[in-house]
Amino acid sequence: MAYTEPDKVVDLTEAAGLVADGDVVALGGALSYREPMALVRELIRQGRRDLHVVGSAHGIDVDLLVGAGAVRVVEESYVGYEQDFGLAPAYRRAAEAGTLEVRESCCYTILQQLRAAEYGIPFMPVRGILGTDIRRLHPEYAEIRCPFTDQRLVAVPALAPDVALIHGLMADRRGNVHLLRPLVLDERFTFAARKVVVTVERVASEPEVAEAGVVLPYFAVTAVVEAPFGAHPTSCYPHYTYDRAHLGEWVKAAADDHSVGQYLRRYVLAPGSEAAYRDMVGADRLAALGEWSISDERWLELLS
Repeated sequence: MAYTEPDKVVDLTEAAGLVADGDVVALGGALSYREPMALVRELIRQGRRDLHVVGSAHGIDVDLLVGAGAVRVVEESYVGYEQDFGLAPAYRRAAEAGTLEVRESCCYTILQQLRAAEYGIPFMPVRGILGTDIRRLHPEYAEIRCPFTDQRLVAVPALAPDVALIHGLMADRRGNVHLLRPLVLDERFTFAARKVVVTVERVASEPEVAEAGVVLPYFAVTAVVEAPFGAHPTSCYPHYTYDRAHLGEWVKAAADDHSVGQYLRRYVLAPGSEAAYRDMVGADRLAALGEWSISDERWLELLS
């Protein structure tokens, strides 16, 4: 699909088909916020394997892909659920068993690698990982000396993901996308990746997207999918908060492979589509997640 194509709206099946086995896949959003979950579920339905996923700090998106056996390499600074549920169980179990290659990194290091790809240069310098074991996990990094100050630095190579998967609030049919802050690494992924697939809560007119503010421009976007609640069970503010109860259900299931299989069959494979997934979660529950801003009491009730 040409970047100047006037209509980039496709269905989820076609969009996920832009990801091939073995691809380096950048995951947008972070932790329990605006992760591209509709695309994650569709990749699992399509049976993707040997993916190399990269991101800043992530949660159920990586954990679910790992639990489904879709991932060979994880390059992240953290995978888990913070104070709510701790480290990601499926990810941790695979890392401890050695069935997953873990290339722990730092958010800023990945940011610099993406900048290098975006700028069309082979590397960028970083300083923060000097003296850490991060170097041992990344033999591709190289120590250098600044030609101006003789300061010791680490050169990290450009990172150009094969595909970036991002969930946004809205987009027009040309591919202009509106996001709200925090953007995490979504902008950098968009300009560093070879292909960019964006799911959005809704497809809107060009004037409406322009008035809201274009964050990802059409010429950097490959395909757009309308996917309401496409970040669930993570949040997509201001539309809905994260579904803490559903995350808790997954974390409990992720404790062992048998329960992972049961969760995948119930919420991913058996429904077979995002519309059926939403029906499985329940319209009332999804609507309730949109009530987070009514009052502090309602917000606390939802997230307790």
